[in-house]
Amino acid sequence: MSLYPPPEELTTTVWSAMPGKFRIHDRESSWAAVNKRGRDVECFLEGPSFDRAGNLYLVDVPWGRIFRVSPDKEWALAAEYDGWPNGLKIHRDGRIFIADYRHGIMVLDPDSGRIEPFLTDRYTEHFRGCNDLVFAANGDMYFTDQGQSGLHQPDGRVYRHTAAGRLERLIDNAPSPNGIVLDKDETVLYVAMTRGNSVWRLPLMEDGGVSKAGLFVQLSGGLAGPDGLALDEDDRLFVAHVGNGTVWVFTRFGEPVYRVRSCAGIETTNVAFGGNDGKKLFIVESGTGSILEADLDVAGKGMYSHST
Repeated sequence: MSLYPPPEELTTTVWSAMPGKFRIHDRESSWAAVNKRGRDVECFLEGPSFDRAGNLYLVDVPWGRIFRVSPDKEWALAAEYDGWPNGLKIHRDGRIFIADYRHGIMVLDPDSGRIEPFLTDRYTEHFRGCNDLVFAANGDMYFTDQGQSGLHQPDGRVYRHTAAGRLERLIDNAPSPNGIVLDKDETVLYVAMTRGNSVWRLPLMEDGGVSKAGLFVQLSGGLAGPDGLALDEDDRLFVAHVGNGTVWVFTRFGEPVYRVRSCAGIETTNVAFGGNDGKKLFIVESGTGSILEADLDVAGKGMYSHST
């Protein structure tokens, strides 16, 4: 029996898709060999973030590429390097930070296209496999270290790197920590636990630690679980459910109010808010290399994101 009424369904359209000239057919990817069981992977897009000029930045995980898509939907290769970029967020100073599964936290200069390491280890121990990140208003960076953790091995981690340069481990028992976002007051951290098919709620204490961590929502179905997260101005949580072709929208009380269905494939990995008024929801469908769009005007509220 459902605890709540069925959420209202919203539709999507394809806003843009990776042009054929950027799709790779003639190379083997070690990432795809493991994560896609050796299937050919032309691209696998994640990490959508808009800059102040309205350009959309995306990562291409298996091929170590960063793309920039203009408001006119023109695609450009912003950077290419030997890595597996997963998450991407734009700092208020214009630098682009990347959660890289192989290397840790990287930083990209958008003008030169140069990528350099920012954080590669803690106490000389390398990260397990960084996945996503978010910035607080004070400049603190929170990021997930997912690796191969899951229900069989719940040892994924969540870190905070303070603006003063201190690296703190907040939790180390997470079953596949992935997407991460702060609530509007920045007193709570939400983390998607992909292989646990759930979203955790982590209250941030005054001394900087985490206490009374709890389960915010438990999902079901799909071929994977929740991936990217975003938050709107009413503290509603947007959850990209990869393997389900859906973005769920929950109130701050965990009530499901919208289901945004993909018009393309089922690998809905990430979400970001954009458009001239910030009221459009952009969804990355990684399997087809598509960016989907949903008009959130029907939801009645403007949106904002912590990504910039």
